[in-house]
Amino acid sequence: MKKTVLLVFLLVGMAAIAQKANDTIPKAEISKTMQSVNINGRTIYLTAQAGTFEVRDENNEPIALMGHTYYAKGEDKRSSSSRRRPIVFAYNGGPGSSSFWLHMGALGPKRIVVNDPITTPAAPYKIMNNNYSILDVADLVMIDPVGTGLSIPVGKAKFKDFWGVDQDIRSLSLFITQFLIAHDRMNSPKYLLGESYGTFRNAGVMNKLLNQGIAMNGVIMISAVFDLRTLLFPPNDDLPYIVHFPTYAATAWYHDKIADKQEDVYTFLDMIRNFTENEYAPALFKGDQMTPSEKEEMASKLATYTGTSEAFWLKADLKVTASEFFAEFLRDKGEIVGRLDARFTGINQDLLAQEGSHDPQSNAISPAYITGFLDYLHRTLKVNKKLTYTITAGRREGFKWDWSHKGNNRWGTQAAINTGIDMAEALSKDPNMKVLVLNGIYDLATVFYGVEHSINHMGLRKEIKDNITMEYYEAGHMMYTHEPSLVKFKNDISEFIKATSN
Repeated sequence: MKKTVLLVFLLVGMAAIAQKANDTIPKAEISKTMQSVNINGRTIYLTAQAGTFEVRDENNEPIALMGHTYYAKGEDKRSSSSRRRPIVFAYNGGPGSSSFWLHMGALGPKRIVVNDPITTPAAPYKIMNNNYSILDVADLVMIDPVGTGLSIPVGKAKFKDFWGVDQDIRSLSLFITQFLIAHDRMNSPKYLLGESYGTFRNAGVMNKLLNQGIAMNGVIMISAVFDLRTLLFPPNDDLPYIVHFPTYAATAWYHDKIADKQEDVYTFLDMIRNFTENEYAPALFKGDQMTPSEKEEMASKLATYTGTSEAFWLKADLKVTASEFFAEFLRDKGEIVGRLDARFTGINQDLLAQEGSHDPQSNAISPAYITGFLDYLHRTLKVNKKLTYTITAGRREGFKWDWSHKGNNRWGTQAAINTGIDMAEALSKDPNMKVLVLNGIYDLATVFYGVEHSINHMGLRKEIKDNITMEYYEAGHMMYTHEPSLVKFKNDISEFIKATSN
């Protein structure tokens, strides 16, 4: 009898401790407002829910409060017709970036107007109705990964549990699954939309969700990267130099540094692709086996196509990194070009610098986007002003990304982190899944030729590769800052969703 009583007291005590632990976990907090957007003369009324959503792990334990904004057409009645409406889960990249760029630049009901491609003056900023929103064809969930926005770990979880390639894929997949269930949207047409690192994430999430029985109707990749070798410049690897070269040439075309340049930039880039594949790449492959005359001839062509000097390419041994190009390209004018968008230029304070000191595009638009969004978040969406919105996880102490990825362990190496492998697996398993890739031709952060190379080396069967559509824009990484590109951006995404949601 005494043992039974003792056991009862023990169980009651443990339950009390567990309840106390649960009581210390902060609760999800949502602000619900009614919003509207006018698209092509038609007003669409929206229920907006902004705040946090509790994410649980595989054992149903709370691990995070995930910040997000959810726009649903009409009131949140969860009718059968609303469940048939497409839903898009969207995020930016970084890794460690919150999602306000896409939110206020292209997708949401309001957009911030910037003076593309020059610096936007300080406040007051222009926040206006977004006639180019996708909310006429789909509902929208803007997601901030843990460490960004309002998203924080809870319970026993730590920030490091979310900061890594696989950790990030897992947490976003958990959020999407649980969100679909919570809002009765599991049977809706479903889409992922990511920008920059968000496309690297997309490739992993689309495969993970498919393996868990949740198939995407479509995946939208904006300014994509799948193979990190195309961004980095490791020793003895020619690939990044090769895939960056067409964007160097496009930059020279834009800034009128090509003699007798062709009127159409895409015709020019076709010529540059041909040169890169058939002359530049084989030359780099030869290494020091090139003769001096061959090297000088190649340097001369590289200089002609990029508006730089032959001496520059010879000193670089025919291999120029992106940062070296930023500093050199407009050195004679005392300027540098933008990494995110080479149409933007800025002052170069060190004319002897080998590398670019800053990104003029980022400096030109960031204050407008950050200030405008925070005003919109708290004043219009009515999010609690006591909640701090973190623009980037890089501001948090101890931020460090784990770049290992189990999807690359097939050959027992982590030499090249590449989620294109995950994307190829998902597309091959589900021959109905479609992918839309949007590329800015003046983007020096995630170069379009690198995306083409990655897709061409996924080993896809033709009928599967045909499920990937490539579109190009005469702008940079955030092509939507350029209004003519924003018009095309909206049309391309809307048509993609309409074609794949039935």
